[in-house]
Amino acid sequence: MNRRNFLLSGAAVAAVGGFYLAKPSSVDAVAGEDGFEISYTEARWRDMLSPDQYAVLRQEATERPYTSPLLNEKRQGTYNCAGCQLPLYASETKFDSGTGWPSFYEALPDAVETERDFKLILPRTEVHCRRCGGHLGHVFNDGPPPTGLRHCINGVAMTFEAA
Repeated sequence: MNRRNFLLSGAAVAAVGGFYLAKPSSVDAVAGEDGFEISYTEARWRDMLSPDQYAVLRQEATERPYTSPLLNEKRQGTYNCAGCQLPLYASETKFDSGTGWPSFYEALPDAVETERDFKLILPRTEVHCRRCGGHLGHVFNDGPPPTGLRHCINGVAMTFEAA
C-alpha cells in the first residue's frame, strides 16, 4: 500500500465516522440507550433542566457550598432526583455535616448507584441516580451512625417533596 492509498483510506474512515456522529437524532426519549432506564437527548435534558441542574446532573459539576435552599430544609419528606423525580433520600437520614451541601447517611433502597471517580487525582466514590444516571455528588466514610457514610449531595440535583 502506498502513502496515497493509506491517506485516502484514512480519510474515508474519518468521513464515515463524521457522518455517523453528525447524524441528527429525531428521537427525544431513548429508553436504555446509555444503560439507564430513563434517557434523553442532550437537547431535551437542556430543555428540562435549569442551567445549574444541567451542569451538575449531566456534566458532573459541583454547586457552590452553602447556596442550596435544600441545605436548610427541615421538613419531613423525600428528596427526589431533579432529572427524573426518582425518590433518592428520606428526610430522616439527613444531617448537618457542616460541609455546605445537603448530607445524608443513607439512600433509599435501589435509588442510587456509585462508581470510583479519579477526577481530583485521589479516588472518590461518585453517587448518581440509578434511573437516569444524573450525577448527584459523592459519598465519604466520615458520616454518623448507623452507616458511617456521608452522601454529600448537590442540592440543585434534587427536588424536595414534603410529606
